[in-house]
Amino acid sequence: MGSKWRKVKLALGMKCVYVPRTIEKDDSTPERASADALLSPATLSSHGSKLSKSMSRSSKNTCSICLSTMKRGDGHAIFTAECSHSFHFHCIASNVKHGNQICPVCRAKWKEIPLQSPSLDPPPGRARITPVDWPQNDALMTVIRRIPPPRPNSNRHIMPLPQAPEPAVFDDDESLDQRTAIIDRSSSNTNIADNDFQRTIKINTFPEVPAVTQSDSYDNFAVLVHIKAPDTGSGKNPNRNQANLPQISQTPRVPVDLVTVLDISGSMAGTKLALLKRAMGFVIQNLGSTDRLSVIAFSSTARRLFPLRRMSDTGRQQALQAVNSLVANGGTNIAEGLRKGAKVMEDRREKNPVASIILLSDGQDTYTVNGSGANQQQPNYNVLLPLSIHGNDSAAFKIPVHSFGFGMDHDASSMHSISEISGGTFSFIETESVIQDAFAQCIGGLLSVVVKDLQVCIECIDPTLCINSLRAGSYPNRMMADRRTGFIDVGDLYADEERDFLISVNVPADFSSNETSLLKVRCVYNDPLTIKQTVTLESEVRIKRNETAGQGMVSIEVDRQKNRLQAADAMAQARTAAEQGDLADAVSILESCRRVLLETVSAKSGDRLCVALDAELKEMQERMASRQVYKASGRAYILSGLSSHSWQRATARGDSTNSSSLVGAYQTPTMTEMLSRSHATLLGSPSAQRLV
Repeated sequence: MGSKWRKVKLALGMKCVYVPRTIEKDDSTPERASADALLSPATLSSHGSKLSKSMSRSSKNTCSICLSTMKRGDGHAIFTAECSHSFHFHCIASNVKHGNQICPVCRAKWKEIPLQSPSLDPPPGRARITPVDWPQNDALMTVIRRIPPPRPNSNRHIMPLPQAPEPAVFDDDESLDQRTAIIDRSSSNTNIADNDFQRTIKINTFPEVPAVTQSDSYDNFAVLVHIKAPDTGSGKNPNRNQANLPQISQTPRVPVDLVTVLDISGSMAGTKLALLKRAMGFVIQNLGSTDRLSVIAFSSTARRLFPLRRMSDTGRQQALQAVNSLVANGGTNIAEGLRKGAKVMEDRREKNPVASIILLSDGQDTYTVNGSGANQQQPNYNVLLPLSIHGNDSAAFKIPVHSFGFGMDHDASSMHSISEISGGTFSFIETESVIQDAFAQCIGGLLSVVVKDLQVCIECIDPTLCINSLRAGSYPNRMMADRRTGFIDVGDLYADEERDFLISVNVPADFSSNETSLLKVRCVYNDPLTIKQTVTLESEVRIKRNETAGQGMVSIEVDRQKNRLQAADAMAQARTAAEQGDLADAVSILESCRRVLLETVSAKSGDRLCVALDAELKEMQERMASRQVYKASGRAYILSGLSSHSWQRATARGDSTNSSSLVGAYQTPTMTEMLSRSHATLLGSPSAQRLV
């Protein structure tokens, strides 16, 4: 079933442009017709496209760009590259005319580039692979028809539509709707003050073993602190405009300010840009009327397409028109795009409770990292981020940047650094057609924030105890000078998200009692719905002290998290070895970790996380088969995995957004629901939805 879904998704991803529905418009109106369709070509090849997940193979009889059959003598020129892959001449000429010299199939760099002359334009009736020139016989193409087609006799770069001058200060954000500052996903019938609607963090603690001998002492006794965010509840009122799509929970949520910073450099021309527009259409469709969106497009320079605007019916339609007007050309200036994205957040007059930036790029910054810093071996990626995002002052303005590396040619190291510094996640979109699923998973989380500014406090109870270490991944943590109190700054949590932190303490011998109290844990956070600070009840950790030998069973929960941390350490070590050119050592490190994990208590009990970790480590080994494979996908795959484990938050990598994937750790129910929604809109028919 998974393979069928992948084939359909890949085929649709390469052949469709998506223009989402506007909300609460009558189907017969021109406004609804302008943005209410899943646009697909008239036909799809019946045999589909047999593409591997690394996009490394293509059929000799199929153009890998338009996915239609190639036959000699059918009136269409065929170009065979030096790497032996073949394409329709007009398809590949459109792809390379903006400077892209990489084979779309095997990523080999070409020395001979096909250039299209005016006489080689596609014949009448055949669609050019560009989002501005799809077949014109569909009545639902109003928004896309508004984009002027390129001049057929011009070999120059297509220039963007004229834009109004940008203001010096981006304080023109649309005012918040104060009547619905806390909103329901689709219904106005929910009473926020219902007594049965509670949002309380749950704290569970687990000692490494439940009991130890009185005469024994331990220098590094492990205690697991498990935090779980409240859920969103369940909805009762379906959205009448989207009744056939999987429903997102209907409980109240807080609105979001979202800025998307999108790469439209020349390498994004053709299919990539079409897929990006479709993915952005999905985002626009699924934002609520009190959520606000602004879009920054960057190439050699950056421009704001529109200010922070509420996604009302009008705002949604205008956002669609702006996104569909994008044209790819120029270089890649990530720093300038992020600067303007951060400026939108900094200058806004009003603020929604949740704010985030989404960054997507398929290339390497050619203006900041490579252009300033000469021949340094370790680029300073901090220069890509405005000070307002990575300021060292704890009181500095900080907005998480969730970065998405698109395709095989992006700079995974810089994208990972950007997300790590800002508190966001890094996702690797290896197969270009899954970009919408990657965005869906991300906004599924952003639209379900139930906890703000969470801080976990750990205190020693027994006067002879002290904290040796806090294993908190990328979360900032600190200990007081006496090492008896520690803090972990977690920040925001999505609905149903879980966090696990391993605390190491010393346990002295104790002949005076039958029980030792180790730690007490409490959480302090802000509830974004009630805008009140909440302090949880303290949870205490105790162990029994036996006179005779016998510790009891090792905690599966503690063992599982030790495995996760050990696997993450192995990934980081393997990456270091790979970057130094020693792939054999990198593979050996991962293999050793796999062998150790398989002998643990949790692995032997069939623990699901251990199974997933083993599958992930094995995948990483395969992506280190050669230097070429590592550069093409191994580096990005490992960095995305490290991002996921260090923040304990879902990222997209490989087929991780597929329901059949083992590498799907940290997905929440709202992420899964949003992914199902994405699958349904991609497939676009009741029969296709049953494949999900």
